[in-house]
Amino acid sequence: MPDLTNAAPSAKILNVPNITTISRIVLSVLLFGFLSFGWYKISFVLFVITAVTDWFDGYWARKYGQITQLGRVLDPFADKFFICGVFIFLAATVPMSDGLNPSGIAAWMAVVIVGRELLVTTLRTFVEQGGGDFSAKWIGKIKMVLQCVAAGWSIVHLSHLNADGTTWQTTPPDWMTSGLVIAAWATVLITVYSGYVYVRSAINVLRASA
Repeated sequence: MPDLTNAAPSAKILNVPNITTISRIVLSVLLFGFLSFGWYKISFVLFVITAVTDWFDGYWARKYGQITQLGRVLDPFADKFFICGVFIFLAATVPMSDGLNPSGIAAWMAVVIVGRELLVTTLRTFVEQGGGDFSAKWIGKIKMVLQCVAAGWSIVHLSHLNADGTTWQTTPPDWMTSGLVIAAWATVLITVYSGYVYVRSAINVLRASA
């Protein structure tokens, strides 16, 4: 009978949630590649699959008690790598012949989103190293949902472009363009607000431990 003593730690680490998280990183890299080539239809499919893995690994880990230290580190990294990378690529979309960015995502919006993620990650690391609790909040989950809606909407909007990326193959409906503007601004606002909530939470934790 084989000795499984040394295999146990690996079995705990290489569980379904962690494998799913790793797959999200790989899928993100593929997504970035397709976005860079302007292949927006397949990019949207990959985007949806990658976003679903974010929900799936958390659900599985909680339901079956498979939360690990690796997962606690890797999952937030995969989330931020995915969503920040998508917004950076969308903001970097080549402007159209009229000078407008067809993605609807301005560079400053991407900066705000990336900045918020870096800030919250830094705060979480600092608080948890001190023994404090800095668990995810519902506002953070709502923020992630809105970010995915805005990014997905933007990719669908871009799928109307010609191969040259500077003219429309079919002009997007007015409701789609208007909805993209609303989704992008709502995402920025909720991103900023969620950052404020986490900063306030970190201050409260630090005061309580002082």
